[in-house]
Amino acid sequence: MDVQKYLARIGCSGPCPPTLDTLRYVHLNHLSTVPFENLTIHIGERVRLELPHLYEKIVSMRRGGFCFEMNGLFSWLLSQLGFVVTILSGQVRNRFTGAYGPPFDHFIIMVKLDGHRWLCDVGFGSGFQLPLSLETDSPQVQSHGVYRLRTQGKMVFMEMNSETEVPVSAEGFCWKEVYKFTLEPRERDDFKAMCEYHQTSASSLFFCKSLCSLLLPTGRITIMGRKLTVTSLASKDQRNTTKTTEELSDEEITEILGEKFGIVLPSPLTPKDVEIMPPPAIY
Repeated sequence: MDVQKYLARIGCSGPCPPTLDTLRYVHLNHLSTVPFENLTIHIGERVRLELPHLYEKIVSMRRGGFCFEMNGLFSWLLSQLGFVVTILSGQVRNRFTGAYGPPFDHFIIMVKLDGHRWLCDVGFGSGFQLPLSLETDSPQVQSHGVYRLRTQGKMVFMEMNSETEVPVSAEGFCWKEVYKFTLEPRERDDFKAMCEYHQTSASSLFFCKSLCSLLLPTGRITIMGRKLTVTSLASKDQRNTTKTTEELSDEEITEILGEKFGIVLPSPLTPKDVEIMPPPAIY
């Protein structure tokens, strides 16, 4: 890996020693510059997880990816910068059925730094912006939302504040479970089967919907199928958001992918947005 080329790809400059400031810096910059996208699946190609291939795709070709790709490559960068990195397996809660996916459904990262554990995730889409402390279950307020890590036995639940429901906690938050995980160390090869599943299953969001999304300073921009959605925070101090949506032609999709996401695809895209088949419930 050419570390400096990777850092330049995500807009990071200057020395990057293995400190908390650096961890926050590269995490936020990654989310702000590298799109969360699954377009490889929808141009008739296959997602591959070999690190040299991921580096070529994300750094050299300036593409994005989904969790197995994004966190797979980001964990390598963190290791090269001198951080102590542990790969973890997450299970994402299906927003339609409320059921959790199987183990290895989501690739996430734990970093140990000065006796403190941090959860990193640049491959979830609309997740947290900065690493979350694993040493507390208190709310962690960030620029685009409020998050917490709640431990129950050996399981840790990543939760975010839901503004659409009635607050139920002492802090005035209503918590929505996003995914769950344990702290058991995993290997990269452990995720190969689930990566294949997400490319081929009618129960997978990634197979059923073509998408490309990027964190903005004031919100998020997303293309799903032929629909462009821009979400904006109402103000710096409020969590309420406004959302605009418009339908795009194939030509407009290509144009916006280039202008807003910096993506030029090597093959024609077939936009897709079909109903997801509910998977078997796993709790």
